[in-house]
Amino acid sequence: MGQAPASINANNIVWQQHAVSRSERETQKQQQAVVLWFTGLSGAGKSTVAGALEQALLQRGAHTYLLDGDNVRHGLCAGLGFSEADRNENLRRVGAVAGLMLDAGLIVLSAFVSPLRSQRDAIRASLPEGRFIEVHVATSLDVCEQRDVKGLYQKARRGEIANFTGISDPYEAPLQPEISLDTGVLSLDDSVQQLLKLLEQRGIIQPQS
Repeated sequence: MGQAPASINANNIVWQQHAVSRSERETQKQQQAVVLWFTGLSGAGKSTVAGALEQALLQRGAHTYLLDGDNVRHGLCAGLGFSEADRNENLRRVGAVAGLMLDAGLIVLSAFVSPLRSQRDAIRASLPEGRFIEVHVATSLDVCEQRDVKGLYQKARRGEIANFTGISDPYEAPLQPEISLDTGVLSLDDSVQQLLKLLEQRGIIQPQS
């Protein structure tokens, strides 16, 4: 998912095996580590659903972390623009961090437009099998434009924002997501309950008694 800078000699880099394994961290936390990858158009409700799910998981005693598209650009991905190369690098970094958090035994919630299937497939392939859950927040473009809480669609329609997903750039919807949610139809609570049910069915969290 990316190459090391030319100044770094890859032959001098060795992966260090930690004495504490992911399974031991999972046992300590009484959960299975996983990355839930929320993808969808801007305004679809990715961050809203992910945030509400994290609150519900916290109430159950789960150990989580939410990675949000805007927030990572204040630190981890500061300095990256919105060219194709920069957006790919943005997601590569986020995928790498999500992998480290997965190894720490966390339930990771990642909310990113991530418009291309190749981007999402690369992140899935970088993680252990079965540890990536693709959540398609399948809210329609019409509904997203009606919300337009940031005014981005209006700017994109006026040509003030180039390469805007859904307007001037394509969005490739997942072909076989683990779950699909349309927040234009489902309430926030219904969306969260569907996700909790999926996590229970997969043994990631325990059902409530």
